[in-house]
Amino acid sequence: MTTVIAIDQGTTGTKAHRLRDDGTFETVAGFEHRQIYPQQGWVEHDPEELTRHVESALEQAGDASAIGIANQGETVVAWDADTKRPIHNAIVWQDARTADVTERLKADGAEELTFKLTGLPLDPYFSAAKLRWLLDNVPEATALRKAGRLRLGTSDAFFLDRLTGRFATDVTTASRTSLMNLETLQWDQRLADLFGVPLECLPEIRPTAGSFADARGIPVTASLVDQQAALFGHGCRRKGDAKITFGTGAFALAVAGSTVPRDSESGLEATVAWQLGDAPVAYALQGGIYNAASAVNWARSLGLFSDYQEIDDFTAESAIARGLVFVPALSGLSCPYWDRRAAGLWLGMGLETTRADLMQAVLEGVALLAHKVMAAIDKLSPLAPVLSVDGGMTRNRYFTRFLADAMNKRVRVPSSAELTGLGAAQLAMIGAGFAKPDTLPPSPPPKVEIAPVAPLAADLHARFSTAIERSKAWR
Repeated sequence: MTTVIAIDQGTTGTKAHRLRDDGTFETVAGFEHRQIYPQQGWVEHDPEELTRHVESALEQAGDASAIGIANQGETVVAWDADTKRPIHNAIVWQDARTADVTERLKADGAEELTFKLTGLPLDPYFSAAKLRWLLDNVPEATALRKAGRLRLGTSDAFFLDRLTGRFATDVTTASRTSLMNLETLQWDQRLADLFGVPLECLPEIRPTAGSFADARGIPVTASLVDQQAALFGHGCRRKGDAKITFGTGAFALAVAGSTVPRDSESGLEATVAWQLGDAPVAYALQGGIYNAASAVNWARSLGLFSDYQEIDDFTAESAIARGLVFVPALSGLSCPYWDRRAAGLWLGMGLETTRADLMQAVLEGVALLAHKVMAAIDKLSPLAPVLSVDGGMTRNRYFTRFLADAMNKRVRVPSSAELTGLGAAQLAMIGAGFAKPDTLPPSPPPKVEIAPVAPLAADLHARFSTAIERSKAWR
């Protein structure tokens, strides 16, 4: 029986999964790692701790025929090519320390170039400015560069170098850096010059599914961003298929076909969905929300609820219909607004407002902001009538019902909660030549599919839009 291992190295932890060719899929290991906050707006991870967890996950997963690795995306590391030792903590995708850099580039008119070549706006979310920060602020980086030993890359390139000795990344991860040209699928000198990142320090770019190198005697045959892995794990393979993962943040991805989707006015990110060997690349449209489950957990820390069952159902009609709105911009607004200065806020509170009312508005705010992202995608590339969703928030009955009404779409919740691992494993099977996209082992059936009952009225969507404008003007 063919078995593959998937390693999901995410923002809060690392998991190992096993997929067999009869469709059996199981989680076999899991580890949490520290979140390091050196100062406000900065988020770091210890690369050595992450590597130990990846290695331990592989060890606990045991023998297999292939390995697939999903990574955090925009998180970056700098290290010594000879010793493989990191010279600074990993700078995480959530980190905003380079906001002044990206704002300055915007003011200089550089965003037109990044949108044209990479499909991405200028934002500290993406990797390039983070890599430049490491060059400017870590003295060892200068010495290593002079010696020809400096390596810069996203976390996947660091793991592959440590595990296999192969300094490489894949097209999905490279597409999140603001340094890869979406048309050529290679690093672009114009972008390197813009951000001041030396191309000779960057990894080779390879297809998502295919041969990378061996780790612990097992070939790594897939490597990609966790959100793209989740898209594949959801079964989204055709143009218009889309998913949203409601984790710490919420990430929407929709398959956009084999040509680069172009529209700098939408605020959407054009990105790579995957490339299977030598086949043409599949592109995607992406939009994110910085605060989803993190907004719920923040509200819990304020004492608005103690047990998650308390917020599964509400007896009152929707908060927004009663004039109470929450904008979950606790870390600013991402797509399609790209405003880091926007503030989280409630509007419409009165003496009669209860903790339950506030929590109802928090859940609705995440759903309504997700609708804004999906509406922008649908305008540019029409979406399928069913939206697949996963992540911790989808266990909340009220949230998923309200989401279906807000989207006016059927919302499908898969039975497996580990779709990132499933997608990485499926792609590893393809990369190893054990399967093709249409001959993969059967995916778990949906847990539930929720149809819209009372689609949200246009005036309520407009009310939320007004609240977003207040959020943007607050600071």
